[in-house]
Amino acid sequence: MQAVIEGAITLVLSNFTVTLFLLGLLTAGIGMLRARRRDGLTAAVVWEELLNHFLLLSVGVSYLYNFVMHSVFGDFTAEIIGWDQSPFQLEVAFASLGFAAVGFLAFPRRQGWVVKLAALLGPALFLWGAAAGHIYQIATAGNQAQGNAGSILYTDILLPLIGFVFLWGFVAASRRERQDAEVDRAVLEVAEA
Repeated sequence: MQAVIEGAITLVLSNFTVTLFLLGLLTAGIGMLRARRRDGLTAAVVWEELLNHFLLLSVGVSYLYNFVMHSVFGDFTAEIIGWDQSPFQLEVAFASLGFAAVGFLAFPRRQGWVVKLAALLGPALFLWGAAAGHIYQIATAGNQAQGNAGSILYTDILLPLIGFVFLWGFVAASRRERQDAEVDRAVLEVAEA
């Protein structure tokens, strides 16, 4: 039983980007259920829940985890990636801390889409650059380490795309709902005149 528990913990922690993304989908689903009971479920609410929980977990918590792993557990993290320990690891840690802070800042519902875009843009550029580095290491050094060629490579590419889709869906649905509300007001004004 202990081996199963250890294996599960290792799977969750070594694939933290996937774990946090799935947890974000789960918590967004809970938020949608609460919103449906409270105000009704609209497309804008669905996209907003997906986006906000993505920002909280796939950006905020994920980069806070990355900060801890690269700063406190730098030797272990370097080994998982297939690198030697380097002073640059601490720089990655502090960049991750900055991304985490912006992710947490962008999470609340009251934040506008521009703040949410900023919270997605920095990490997206970082992740796509990291993915290019991972691919380069695979091609030139044959680095097949789990932290270089495993799920982290795929999530480095896909998670930013998913975040941008969530943002696009939220902005588009919110605009449609505002336009529909304006049309409804105009129809009421005409009917009352």
